[in-house]
Amino acid sequence: MTNGTAIIDAPHGVEIAEKRIRIVIADDHPIVRDGIRRLLSLESDIDVVGEAGDGRGVLDVVHETNPDVLLLDLRMPNLDGLGALETLQQTNKRTRVIVLTASEDKNEFVQAMKLGCSGIVLKQTAPDLIVKSIRKVHSGEIWLDSHTTAAVMRQFATPGSEMAAQGGGGKTGRERSPLSTREREIVALVAQGYKNKEMAEKMFISEQTVKNHLHNIFDKLGVSDRLELALYAIHKGLHLQG
Repeated sequence: MTNGTAIIDAPHGVEIAEKRIRIVIADDHPIVRDGIRRLLSLESDIDVVGEAGDGRGVLDVVHETNPDVLLLDLRMPNLDGLGALETLQQTNKRTRVIVLTASEDKNEFVQAMKLGCSGIVLKQTAPDLIVKSIRKVHSGEIWLDSHTTAAVMRQFATPGSEMAAQGGGGKTGRERSPLSTREREIVALVAQGYKNKEMAEKMFISEQTVKNHLHNIFDKLGVSDRLELALYAIHKGLHLQG
């Protein structure tokens, strides 16, 4: 181990099942890395294959191990988490990144999402949710801690914000959308944080009709939940409609 950086190999003679999730832990506090490693060692489908104690070390370990998921702290020496994330988006698009942080700066969360991270988990989160977030992100889903979701979505969806301006992207994305006018209206409301009952009242339709529309929308767009739908809407500029 050098400067908090380590590559962890499987014990000699131990065969790792193909479907095990390979993890790298990046945090500048050894006690945090040790605690997470011990937590994940209890899971039969997860292997910690490397650790890093600073941003430069993160890039080296990810390059050498090519993990499935990187748990990335935002506040690290030599190169902070956002800087490491930005570089990884250019050099390693396969590894999915979960920001694991004690910070509650929502601007940092939005910036991390903008740079392509797949999840944000606060360090005070229950241990079982950290494990769950790894499995969800590994399966291709987006994970936002329940305490951060609303704030992140508000900042993503604010008309005129940097994210909204980049997400709008002109008319091309909207013109290619397979959604009907009514479905796009529902998507816009979802991105703005409306619940099914509120959408039904606003649109003068039944709650069941809203559910039916959402089912069709999920099927058409290939998304699995409301958050993923909201992020799709924001990137396509659909949240600015209605």
